[in-house]
Amino acid sequence: MHCSWSSLTHMPKSHLLDPIQILYGAQKPLVNDAVLIIDGEIKAFGEEAREQGKQLGIKAQSSPAKLLAPCLVDPHSFLEEPVNSRCETLSSLKRKAACAGFGQIALLPRSKTWRDQSSRLQGFNNSNSNSDIRIHLWGGFSEGGNGSKLSIHSELLQNGAIGLADDDTMIPVDLLNRGLKLEEIGVSPILIAPRDLAIQEDGIVRECVEALRAGWAPDPVTSETIPLSQILQLHSQYPKTSLRLMNISTAKGVAMLENSKTKPMTSVCWWHLIKDTSSLSNNELGWRVVPSLGSPKDRTALIKGVKKRTITAIAVHSLPLDEEETILPPDKRLPGLSGYQLVLPLLWQELVVKLKWKIEELWEALSFGPSRMLNLNEESLNIGSKRWLIFDPEKVWVQNIDSQTNTYCANEPLHGEEIQGKVVDYGLKVEEVQSD
Repeated sequence: MHCSWSSLTHMPKSHLLDPIQILYGAQKPLVNDAVLIIDGEIKAFGEEAREQGKQLGIKAQSSPAKLLAPCLVDPHSFLEEPVNSRCETLSSLKRKAACAGFGQIALLPRSKTWRDQSSRLQGFNNSNSNSDIRIHLWGGFSEGGNGSKLSIHSELLQNGAIGLADDDTMIPVDLLNRGLKLEEIGVSPILIAPRDLAIQEDGIVRECVEALRAGWAPDPVTSETIPLSQILQLHSQYPKTSLRLMNISTAKGVAMLENSKTKPMTSVCWWHLIKDTSSLSNNELGWRVVPSLGSPKDRTALIKGVKKRTITAIAVHSLPLDEEETILPPDKRLPGLSGYQLVLPLLWQELVVKLKWKIEELWEALSFGPSRMLNLNEESLNIGSKRWLIFDPEKVWVQNIDSQTNTYCANEPLHGEEIQGKVVDYGLKVEEVQSD
């Protein structure tokens, strides 16, 4: 289907794309070839696609600049009110994800009812025939996410949790150590954010010259490096544990990972690869994120870390907020951004166009790496599959918040700006928008 916010239901369509760039999967080279897609399902590649298309009378469309590739994977984001929110619901999230090329999303446990009990993992069933978007749930490591008492890890993992996590701050070391000693977690991943709120205090931007000039309260680098050192030490004590790090954000943090004997899989928030403290005006939404936005030096180190695979995955780490929240002064509003549709286009421009990354490297960070971080099989293109996207790097569009999604998510950045690059087609089946 053509991906537009005003038409989000799947419209069966058949086309023969010849030639088109094709990335079949992880550790596969990019090729130029043909593909036949009928009713959203991949039917054939190469000469077989041309032959079947000819027999069916389907005219070939030359699309040499476009890319056919596997779906993207988001290893962690928030959805606090899956049903009744006017800001973002599970249904609207799935529609946005499909239009942005994301086939899988893992949700953190923070919610109005914390997902720290097996009964609170219900209602996200991936067998739902109305959608091909797979939703995974991180179960709460501690009860209520307050870091004082362990949840029942075995029950969460036996009842569908993909792994264990808490909020986007450091789990207390004593509690973390106690949970690891119990050995109930097995090979399931544990996601930990190296962020110490007590050290960060009121800081909202990483300490640097640009933050001082802008008048922002600084967030010390040590709010990341001190908890990071504690996590790495614990990981050395429990090397078989599938420990994961959430949202590394500083150059010093990247250096610590590179020099560490243990190499836990690590994510970075996409926004930290696009913007830094030197590239935002004072009133932009992008200042208020978790973890705090860093300097140009931090951004450069993070990009290099992704390229070298010191950093495993790029996360969306979406936290949808309504307009009442976003109109508050930056130091008063909740931190967080949304905007799935911006992730691939902006990273393509920054990494593929400007820095000359290979397309395979970008997909490693946006799809294959995140899958491994979640202990999942990597997405791939297969005959009979609908798990594909087509990206047009030349498509220009304007970023707007569209009420057609039936939500009022107001913290998507770059409102009104022209964006180059867009997911223009996908095979994923998504739920219909319900009209009033």
